[in-house]
Amino acid sequence: MNPRRILPVLCLLASFTASAQDAGIPLISRELLFGNPERIRPGLSPNGEQLAWIAPDEKNVMQVWVRPLAAKDGAVTVTADKKRGIRTYSWSEDSKSILYAQDADGDENFHVFQVDLASKNVRDLTPWQGVRAAVLATSPKQPNVILVTANVRNRKSMDVYRVSLDTGAAVLDTENPGDVNGWGVDAAFQVRAANATTQEGGTEIRVRDSVKAPWKPLITVGLEEILSFVDFTEDGRSIIIESSINADTARLLEKSLKSGAERVLAASEKSDVNGTLDYPSRHGVRGAAFDVDGRMSWVPVEPSVKGDLEALKAGLTGDFSVSSMDAADTKWIVSETRDLGPLRYWLYERKAKKLEILFSAQPKLEGLPLAAMKPMIITARDGLNLPAYLTLPPGKAPKGLPLVLLVHGGPWGRDTWGQASSAQWLANRGYAVLQVNFRASTGYGKKFLNAGNRQWGLAMHDDLIDSVNWAVKEGVADPKKVAIMGGSYGGYATLAGLAFTPDTFACGVDIVGPSNIFTLLNSIPPYWAAYRRQLVSRMGDPDNAQDKELLTRASPLFSADKIKVPLLIGQGANDPRVKPAESEQIVAAMEKNGLPVTYVLYPDEGHGFQRPDNRIDFFARAEGFLAKCLGGRFEPLPKDGKVPGSTAQVKVVAAKKP
Repeated sequence: MNPRRILPVLCLLASFTASAQDAGIPLISRELLFGNPERIRPGLSPNGEQLAWIAPDEKNVMQVWVRPLAAKDGAVTVTADKKRGIRTYSWSEDSKSILYAQDADGDENFHVFQVDLASKNVRDLTPWQGVRAAVLATSPKQPNVILVTANVRNRKSMDVYRVSLDTGAAVLDTENPGDVNGWGVDAAFQVRAANATTQEGGTEIRVRDSVKAPWKPLITVGLEEILSFVDFTEDGRSIIIESSINADTARLLEKSLKSGAERVLAASEKSDVNGTLDYPSRHGVRGAAFDVDGRMSWVPVEPSVKGDLEALKAGLTGDFSVSSMDAADTKWIVSETRDLGPLRYWLYERKAKKLEILFSAQPKLEGLPLAAMKPMIITARDGLNLPAYLTLPPGKAPKGLPLVLLVHGGPWGRDTWGQASSAQWLANRGYAVLQVNFRASTGYGKKFLNAGNRQWGLAMHDDLIDSVNWAVKEGVADPKKVAIMGGSYGGYATLAGLAFTPDTFACGVDIVGPSNIFTLLNSIPPYWAAYRRQLVSRMGDPDNAQDKELLTRASPLFSADKIKVPLLIGQGANDPRVKPAESEQIVAAMEKNGLPVTYVLYPDEGHGFQRPDNRIDFFARAEGFLAKCLGGRFEPLPKDGKVPGSTAQVKVVAAKKP
């Protein structure tokens, strides 16, 4: 595993009706779309002899499974999580252990666990209460040691610890001065680079010659630039960075630490770097991915992988990335994303350039009438081009359809092409689905990113409204049957859409969305302390009197009395990013104003719904809600009003009678 930087990153049921056009298009069950996948995230052991993956056990809890790569069966579970399921794992460099992370009921205070494959013993390597930990790096040169980030010493700062896999002992390796939000490790397994946030919200890359040498700034930029550390070169004399300096898009560069000379490794005028192809057991980058007209495109950085990338492109129909390699670099695991089928995983033999299917993540979706996702460009009112995706329901003419505007989170994130469960679910129920990368979305260069600065509820919101107007003008959408839905920032956009443009939408579905920017920014997790400087620079500062009007106007809570259509809200009780108070405030305001809202709280969830019973339960409620508002198809909830195993707590506030 190559050490990489770690950055933060920020009306109920109606009766079912099916039109003649829906005939022959079966309802795809929510369990298939939102339940646990059958198998995901395969990973090769460094010695190339074993294959691991995540799959549900007999109690439908996601566990890590392992079997010999050469065998076709004989897989065994090596973890025993009792409730939430395991989402991520990695191999130790000696192929003897599995490392995985787990939190408690969504609080995001992840612990790092080690499973010894021989004994099946499980050890909590970071047993500190109230602390968030993550694996930073491993090294084949020290296979029995890992580097872990954790905020033990100060809850606001992620230090680096050197942890023994033999004894579990943890020793403080590198102390965070308080403004570092990511670390870089060289080939000698030493922490020698850091990504820091400046007082103004910009970025500074710092380096040191050795662990005993002082830190020195190498590159310092303002908020307007995109800059991040990627890796060291194998000799440790240069670093690889993603940088928009002297360009609009973030390019992949190699920079000499001695002379400062830079070499462009890969670049595109259309998009920022959107992924890299690394080495399995040395430092450096061999390939880079870019977004080209809404799809992922790879370019080789090193000639040695040119033939491999060409072979993968020729052999696969979807977008792909290399997700795992053996240490000898002879075998790769390739993930293939499609829109008309589920995620697939392949074993790629480099010498023979041969692909062999491993498995599909959701094989029961294979062959079902899924909907194509079409990339497109929508022009905003100020002329800015907005990359978007339109998914139309199979079996229906693309005219006058009920439409769901599905808004991504972040907002410093983006929608991408591929089979998205939410989009397929909505399209299968009869809705056109529009996903828009509004200004502030990442991946499209610094001008596009910075066009969203201090524009919450303003130009960012206008982009979404302009996209709805485009769909109506093109005849795709029925203007009286448009809903808005999303999670995190998408939940905020839902509240803003109903409060700021109350005549645009027929209803809204908000999942863990903030309603009051003042309380949002003053209640973020403590380990986001450095990142908060970027947040307030891009959003507005709640502690600055001059920004009070901006943030008040951008907060849907203060315009809740303008909402006049039904709203459904889903919230995790342990969400550390968007706390339940964000949902409770808007619910109380709507109740005071006699406005209709349904609030569903899940006491064992955080920022989203991890447990499948809760996930299916909320989307069942959303399905019935949308059916009543827009007239689509739906599967009813069970007779007792709850999906078995769900912990949903429901509060319904009915509209006051006139």
